[in-house]
Amino acid sequence: MPSAPLFRFGVIADPQYADLEPNLTLNRYPAKSLDKLRAAIGEFNRHDLAFVVTLGDIIDREWKSFDAILAVYEALRHRKHFLLGNHDFAVASEHLGGVSARVGMPSPYYDFRLSGYRFIALDGNEISVFAPPEGDPRRQEAKEMMRALETTGALNGQRWNGAIGDTQYDWLAAKLREAKAAGEKVIVMNHYPIFPENGHNALDSDRMLSLLAEHDHVVAYLNGHNHAGNFGVSGGTYFVNFKGMVDTEDTSAYAIVAVYNDRLEVTGFGREDSRVLALTGV
Repeated sequence: MPSAPLFRFGVIADPQYADLEPNLTLNRYPAKSLDKLRAAIGEFNRHDLAFVVTLGDIIDREWKSFDAILAVYEALRHRKHFLLGNHDFAVASEHLGGVSARVGMPSPYYDFRLSGYRFIALDGNEISVFAPPEGDPRRQEAKEMMRALETTGALNGQRWNGAIGDTQYDWLAAKLREAKAAGEKVIVMNHYPIFPENGHNALDSDRMLSLLAEHDHVVAYLNGHNHAGNFGVSGGTYFVNFKGMVDTEDTSAYAIVAVYNDRLEVTGFGREDSRVLALTGV
């Protein structure tokens, strides 16, 4: 008999809901994401999952959009975790500081343990030109990072990308050490990719990639943001960029990840790819 997984979890990236007309140039249909999410939750509810994570861009824009899409999540019978993306901050300035609380997050970045795994959820919006309040020095810091990347010819010095601050970076480094000492494997989650090289990568992707490469117990890094999806392996870590649910008029994208002792099995639905990721000899 094949071994049973340690646990399974669901993954959604970029539902990006808003009551808007389609963006035909980008092939995005934000108003259709409610029905796509309902269908995904219907599928998730047929499985025994430890949790379902949404990797950011819950909405496309407007504070009121949270009301409609969070109501759909109420049908989910599993524990839910959220990360935030750039579009989640496309709201009136008075709401910028309340986005994480609006979606029920314990804090903008956090971690949790499960069956020998440490999941680390990052706030990749911390240094950006959209998430901090107007006048916050982090906006200027983001602009300087973007200029520096542009000077080197990097693709990712874009205003829709963000980075983590020094305090969060130190927290991440400490959590990685803590997990190592506890004998835990680590899965890092962020809205923004950091590998392979891409115009959607976090502004601090090089710094982040170097940190993760120091830790052989980091088995995977999961993200959204680049709606086309992506995949790579670096420093013994799998980098899985899940495809955007909001894209296309009549197809969806989401996944269920089964965690085994020796592998991760990603079962893709709709446009999402299925993969088997061996945890030995990466």
